[in-house]
Amino acid sequence: MGQVMSGDGTKIAYGKTGSGPALVIVDGALCYRSFGPAAQLAEALAAHFTVYTYDRRGRGESGNAASYDVAREVEDIAALIEEAGGRAHLFGMSSGGTLVAEAVHRGVPVDRFAIYESPMVVDGTHTPMADDFPARMSRAVAEERRGDAVKMFMDYVGTPKVFTALMRIMPPWRKLKAVAHTLPNDITLVREFQRGTPPPTDRWAGAKAPGLVIAGGKSPEYMRNAQAALARALPDAELKVLDGQTHMVKAKVTAPVLVDFLTR
Repeated sequence: MGQVMSGDGTKIAYGKTGSGPALVIVDGALCYRSFGPAAQLAEALAAHFTVYTYDRRGRGESGNAASYDVAREVEDIAALIEEAGGRAHLFGMSSGGTLVAEAVHRGVPVDRFAIYESPMVVDGTHTPMADDFPARMSRAVAEERRGDAVKMFMDYVGTPKVFTALMRIMPPWRKLKAVAHTLPNDITLVREFQRGTPPPTDRWAGAKAPGLVIAGGKSPEYMRNAQAALARALPDAELKVLDGQTHMVKAKVTAPVLVDFLTR
């Protein structure tokens, strides 16, 4: 394990594998290096890139701060890119994709970037996030009701209730609860894109690098529509729909798409 110091002094833990141009993978909600798709992705991409996986602040072996600001997470990515030699590719999944778009927009030195299903609601095909949802989530975390926070999140993203009930008696539930306190951070990150309207055309005007937005062909209509809207809003991005795929990132399907785009 390595560590970098972010702009506010927070220590960010990372792992590195492979060889070639640097690629930083950014996890979505509740995921970190030892839990989620990043490890398998890194293994699948290591023949083409020096792959950096890291624990977003507050998760795994990374430090945290007393309050959350998206700018601090952008600084975490910037510190990792500096450690990687000053430039890198970025790949973000779910809310990690939202964070990648923000980092590129704010000027981190990126060659190319890819996003897998940034969680957005841009039309009437899905109910927008309720106005009180962020407060209810923050209250559950503040009261140490971590299991309730995870369930609230899973209900919101459409996880079948039977699956959630089964998860609560399985070992992974403990890992989910371990990072439940970071859920309000992800809600803060994506809240402005959950209102049922497309993002402004200039929202990511600073994201000048070539980008790829990926949608799963079997994902709900609202998610596919959102990725199309995101690709249109980014200055230099294209949309790729992966037939048969959902919001769950599968390394064997996603890695070849990333290699093709990032090595052009």
